[in-house]
Amino acid sequence: MKEIKIESTLYAYESVENLPQDIQELMSEAVEVRNKAYAPYSKFNVGAALLLENGEVISGSNQENASYPSGLCAERTAIYYAGAKYPNVKIVKMAITAASQKQKTENPIPPCGACRQAIAEYEINQETPIEIYFMGEIGKVIKSNSLANLLPLSFDKSNL
Repeated sequence: MKEIKIESTLYAYESVENLPQDIQELMSEAVEVRNKAYAPYSKFNVGAALLLENGEVISGSNQENASYPSGLCAERTAIYYAGAKYPNVKIVKMAITAASQKQKTENPIPPCGACRQAIAEYEINQETPIEIYFMGEIGKVIKSNSLANLLPLSFDKSNL
């Protein structure tokens, strides 16, 4: 047996105010759309904002359904809309924020597994990494230079 070690490098900012100005603005878009989430079941609102290569900003919020698995996360809502509206335009940066309606969300909330897989698909297809910034409602912001740091052993079309 041989041990395989996988390392990821992430960066932590103490708050939104410590982010570069363009990321502060992108996170502000994510917060704005987070407040429009439809989350009557989980009471957990998530917003995502994408900066595209052409300068467009696409945002999305989680949309739940009484048939619980039929809902869609904020990240995939934004990514799929970007893919539908701008199919050949690369996603450069993504900002994600999550807030509970029950308590303050102070820890950074990363994308769920399904969203990581969707982001991986776009990152692999566009052949360039997507910078991902994520936070809770307040507090620290985590930055990953690529989805590969969050999902190092991804499943993609090369596996088929």
